[in-house]
Amino acid sequence: MADGHAHLNEEVPAEPPATPTGLTSGVEVVTFGCRLNSYESEQIRKVAAEDGLDGAIIFNTCAVTGEAVRQARQAIRRARKENPDARLIVTGCAAQTDPDTFATMGEVDFIIGNGNKAKAGAYALTPDSARIAVNDIFSVRETAGHLIDGLKDRARAYVEVQNGCDHRCTFCIIPYGRGNSRSAAAGDVVGQISRLVAEGYNEVVLTGVDLTSWGNDLPGQPQLGHLVARILKHVPDLNRLRLSSIDAAEIDDTLLRLFAEEERLAPYLHLSLQHGDDLILKRMKRRHLRDDAIKLVQQVRALRPDVAFGADMIAGFPTESEAHFANSLALVDECDLAFLHVFPYSPRPQTPAAKIPQLPRALIKERAARLRAKAAEALTRHLDKQVGREVSAVVEKPGFARAADFTEVLFDADAPEKVNVGGIASLRITGHDGKRARAMLK
Repeated sequence: MADGHAHLNEEVPAEPPATPTGLTSGVEVVTFGCRLNSYESEQIRKVAAEDGLDGAIIFNTCAVTGEAVRQARQAIRRARKENPDARLIVTGCAAQTDPDTFATMGEVDFIIGNGNKAKAGAYALTPDSARIAVNDIFSVRETAGHLIDGLKDRARAYVEVQNGCDHRCTFCIIPYGRGNSRSAAAGDVVGQISRLVAEGYNEVVLTGVDLTSWGNDLPGQPQLGHLVARILKHVPDLNRLRLSSIDAAEIDDTLLRLFAEEERLAPYLHLSLQHGDDLILKRMKRRHLRDDAIKLVQQVRALRPDVAFGADMIAGFPTESEAHFANSLALVDECDLAFLHVFPYSPRPQTPAAKIPQLPRALIKERAARLRAKAAEALTRHLDKQVGREVSAVVEKPGFARAADFTEVLFDADAPEKVNVGGIASLRITGHDGKRARAMLK
C-alpha cells in the first residue's frame, strides 16, 4: 500500500491462494501479497529442500492489510483440515509483525520471521526447535544474499535489489515487517542479470520494498538511475528491463534521461501515489504533493510519449472528506493513469493512522468501489489508445502476453513456436474487451 506495498503492482487477491491437499511429502509454499514475496518464496522453497524439510506447508504471509492477514489465517485452518499430518510453518511480514496472532493458532507448528525466512538452516527443524523464531527486523543489515535465477513458472525474472524502508508513512506497517532500507551492490545485480539473460530470460524486473531508495546505504550513495545505467551498459543482450513501483518523490535525473534515451527500459512506471489531496497526503506523511505527481507524469511523458502509468491509491483514509476523495478521483484523469490498484483503508497495528478516528467501513468500501469504477474507465481509455498499435510483448502463457507498457494482450493461442512462453511476440492490437487488448501476430 505504501512504498512497501506499491512495488507489488499486484493487489491482495479477493480469495486466499489455493492450499495443497493430502500432502505427504515434499514442501509447498503458499504465497500471499506482493511479487517480492513471490520472489522470496522461491528461495524459501529452495532453502527448505536443502535443509531437509519434508511433508510441510510454508505460508509466506502479507501484513499490508487486515484482509491479507485474515486470508492467511483462513488458509492455515483449511490446510490443517486437509493435511492433518503436515507441518505448518508461518513466515513473512504478518509473522514478523504479529507472531502472537499465529502462536495462538493450534494449527501452526512453527513461526519464522522475515529476517530468517530465506536463510540456510532456518528449516532444519527438530522437536527441540523454538516454535517462534522471530528476531528484531531492524537489526538486519544484509539484502539480496539469496539472489536466484528467475522464478518458477514465470516468463520474466525478478531481481531483488533493495529491501526494507526508512520512511514511516502513517498507515504503513511494512517497515516493521521488512526493517530499514538496505541495498544490493550494483556489481552483484549486474552479475545476476547477466546470468539470467544467459539462461534465456528476455525481461528482468528490478524489485524492492522502496526501490528508489536503492543506494542510500552504499558507498557514495548512488541513485537508482546509476544502477539502471550500469545494467543496460554491461548486459547488452538484455531485451527489456522493467522497474517495479517507484516513489514519485525520489526519481533521479539519470533515470529520467534513460527513459528518454534507452528503448530497452520498459515505458511503464507504477507510482506510489496513495491519494490525490494534499492535506491527506500530509496526514499520510507522504513526501510528495498532488502537483509533484502531476509534474512527474508530465515530465516523463514528454521524454517518452509511449509511457503508461499505474498507481496505488487508498480510499477512506481517516479524516478523508468527500472533497478530499474527489481530488483522488480527479487525479486519475489529470495523470491519465492506465492501471490502478485500489485499497480500502485498513488500520494496521503499530501505525499512527490506526489511532485517528476511523471512517465507517461502509463508507470506505463505497469510496473504494467508486475509485475502482474510475480505474475501469481509465483502463478502457488506455486500451482505446492501443488499437492499431504494433507492440512487442513477452508471452506469459499461451495466448497471453504483456506489452512493454504493461498492457495485457490476448492473441491466438495456436501461435507458432517462436512465441513460446518467455519469448517476445510481435503483435498488432485490433481491439479490447475492457480489461485486455486483443491482437494478431504480425
